[in-house]
Amino acid sequence: MGRLVTLFTGQWADLDFETMCRTAQKMGYDGLELACWGNHLNAAKAAEDDDYVSYIRETLKKYRLQCKALGAHIIGQCVGDLPDVRLNHFVPEAYANKPEEIRAWAIQEMKNCAVAARKLGADVVTGFTGSPIWRYIYSFPQTPAELVEQGYDEIVRLWTPILDVFRENGVKFALEVHPAEIAFDYYSTQKTLEKFADYKEFGINFDPSHLLWQGITPHLFLNDFIDRVYHIHMKDAAVTLDGRTGLLGSHIDFGDLRRGWNFRSLGHGHVNFEEIIRVLNRYGYQGPLSVEWEDSGMEREFGGAQAAEFVRKVDFEPSNVKFDDALKS
Repeated sequence: MGRLVTLFTGQWADLDFETMCRTAQKMGYDGLELACWGNHLNAAKAAEDDDYVSYIRETLKKYRLQCKALGAHIIGQCVGDLPDVRLNHFVPEAYANKPEEIRAWAIQEMKNCAVAARKLGADVVTGFTGSPIWRYIYSFPQTPAELVEQGYDEIVRLWTPILDVFRENGVKFALEVHPAEIAFDYYSTQKTLEKFADYKEFGINFDPSHLLWQGITPHLFLNDFIDRVYHIHMKDAAVTLDGRTGLLGSHIDFGDLRRGWNFRSLGHGHVNFEEIIRVLNRYGYQGPLSVEWEDSGMEREFGGAQAAEFVRKVDFEPSNVKFDDALKS
């Protein structure tokens, strides 16, 4: 019996909840990683309204789907970012262009996500942290080391009260290591986990697609941080550098073939998923494999169904024998 194959609903949040469940079942999924935005899960309502929680549970059951994780990416981004007009797209209209109110809303919503997860029987909330220092990623004008250190400390200050609520509810937060977050590559992840050493509730949502194009070997990252990996995203990317394209993307939108890399539907990119499964088997990971489907060049339901099938094929079980023991018989 393989691991649960689930679908992160963030890229499908335009569908109403029951349509999402029906579509996921049709595409072959075992469950959903419910996005806490759009039409799928209102975390504040779930935290307060048991009837609403019952509706979510019953609808999932109707379509034979499980929910082991919630996704709170756009909410978490609003916790740690500096004022940014782009955050207006993530928050209730009343908070637009009000940075302090945006952050206060996001902090409370993240706390609501922890409560909602417990009530739904989910163990993990995946998401982003935001970063007050991402804009300094290139060190010109020169970036003082103290400024970087202050950025990490600010994230700890902002997230500690949130993580206290996660601890109270027995739920883990899994940061998706990702550009624009406080942890975006190998060594920034190492530093972030050191900063949160006292909070085992704080861990990683492993997504190989964001590592691959940065030049990081995903399965090595997974192996080294496995003790803090609480959730897995199955997502692919293709690097297509041709002498003109660059890794920084030229301000060209995803899907454009002039980019140096793009997200791809599973099996259509360059991520070595077999090595990832081997690492997960080595350490006994039994959580879901959650497809985050992003491919601007492919029809969504076709790609979603194909991705579910791909995960089932690649998710082999570890051996329970040594192959050469038979030679002794």
